[in-house]
Amino acid sequence: MFDLSGRVALITGGGGGLATAIAAGLADFGARLAIADIDIDASSRVARACDRPGNETLALALDVTNPLMVQDVVDAVEESCGRIDILINAAGMNIRRPATEYTADEWMRIINTNLSGVFYVTQAVGRGMLARGYGRVLSIGSVSSLLGHPYHAPYAATKGGIAIMTKSLATEWAPRGVTVNALGPAYTETGLTRELLADPERRQRITASIPMGRLGAPDDLVGAAVYLCSNAARFVTGQTLYIDGGRTAD
Repeated sequence: MFDLSGRVALITGGGGGLATAIAAGLADFGARLAIADIDIDASSRVARACDRPGNETLALALDVTNPLMVQDVVDAVEESCGRIDILINAAGMNIRRPATEYTADEWMRIINTNLSGVFYVTQAVGRGMLARGYGRVLSIGSVSSLLGHPYHAPYAATKGGIAIMTKSLATEWAPRGVTVNALGPAYTETGLTRELLADPERRQRITASIPMGRLGAPDDLVGAAVYLCSNAARFVTGQTLYIDGGRTAD
């Protein structure tokens, strides 16, 4: 039920830590991948790591905030691979500071990358999925869609937006064979959190807030991602699955 052989997956933000782990998991279960990132060197590095016998991985440059570039990349993947069956929306950024100190430019950069970019890519890929009557969309959300963490109001706004946009698209597209879900990780050790977690006191405080007593790791998301992208989850849509060590249950 978890076999992804013959499926084609586009992964945006593919050079990031979460996306890299998910990409390898999808490849291990048979999917052919297209890795897209604003940093083409990062795309290429992950693509090489995800090559499997018979499944050559594509590497592409993509700025998800540019709708024209998004459409060009989707067209290129569909031309090369025939279609896109799975979309992983993993492009994201964060700037942490008091809410009163964000500039308008910083607010828009975060909103455009984390929320508008997810919509642009999902819209472009969704057209083909709906036409074919099959698709799996999986976005990276956050526990910040439920919990009011301080010092990243724009980020929290985007992740709350992803959670409700996931529900809206799921109900719209369910009759046409496309599922739309999200993953909501707690604090996970990636490049985006490296600076934050470098402070021992802050690291200890964050770890103590997670009932399992540890921070997340990118590999913690892989099983859930494979499940939600497979036929095992054919009756699951509109959900954010929180991969959080019990953080949102406490």
